Amino acid sequence: MRRRVRPVSLVLLGLGTFLLVLAPLLAWYVAPRAAVNPIDIDETAVYTGTGSVFDAGEVRTVAGQRITVTQRVRGDVADSERSGAAVWDVTTTVDTDGTRPAADPHNALEFLPARWVMNRTTTKPVHCCREKPYFEGDAYLKFPFDVGRRAYQWWDDSLGATVTLHYAGTRKIQGYPGYRFTGTVAPARVGTRLVPGVLVGRSASGQVAAEEWYANHGIELVVDQRTGRVIYAQVGPRRTLRAPGSAKDSVVLLDSRKIAFTTATQKDQVRQARRESDQLRLLGETLPVGAAAGGFALALAGGVWLVRGRRDPETSGMSETEGSM
Repeated sequence: MRRRVRPVSLVLLGLGTFLLVLAPLLAWYVAPRAAVNPIDIDETAVYTGTGSVFDAGEVRTVAGQRITVTQRVRGDVADSERSGAAVWDVTTTVDTDGTRPAADPHNALEFLPARWVMNRTTTKPVHCCREKPYFEGDAYLKFPFDVGRRAYQWWDDSLGATVTLHYAGTRKIQGYPGYRFTGTVAPARVGTRLVPGVLVGRSASGQVAAEEWYANHGIELVVDQRTGRVIYAQVGPRRTLRAPGSAKDSVVLLDSRKIAFTTATQKDQVRQARRESDQLRLLGETLPVGAAAGGFALALAGGVWLVRGRRDPETSGMSETEGSM
């Protein structure tokens, strides 16, 4: 008795084997290479809040001012391709209603340029490509991919150093869940500023190199777990001037308990986080699981058909005739 191999059984077995090989390839090779920080980024985030601001025209600190922080991030594609890292140029402006809109961002209340260079996969700082300042820590404008429930060292540009942000549970932003991280910054000297001595209680002096101090009432960041994208940010900056060697603030330059992402910025960040997270989930989970399940089913069906086979009718008929003679 001969068995006939149906072509369809070989097709099913081959297709099933292909899918079984494809599944781990997607999960362990393709998906990790898709989780990379972009080099052609061009995004703007806007924070708003209220607080006290030093008015140079009135030479005094004015309370109840509306504060707007605008952060523009643009990737330097040429430097990124040469270095293999993600090179992002960042400009941050701090304004009140009196300084907005301004044709030149340098006319803002504060203007902070920076260049952040990071590993495209780990988000760790890469010290090249005219980095400014010298960044450290685990996170800055975004967190690493696959964020964990642990503390992270977040770079605070105003402080010029890292701040420990602790995991504080989850929070939904515009209906989208993220990991919440919080921290504070104790008063720290961050530099000096040449000002009239009278501002810091040194009326007998002309110009004084006053000490500039910075603190933060509270930092809260909500981060998409899969991509590390910050979908909500809130800070409480306080900048003051002290007379040289003094332990007491003489002038408040900026003081706010809450400056946070606008609703429009939250929605934009959530939209992008959802899209990027879905893409990574598709490559890392949905497609591999589907390929493995489909491959197993097809390979099993093809194998069963191959083993069982079917009797060849012509051969079967000959055997029966011979047996009757």
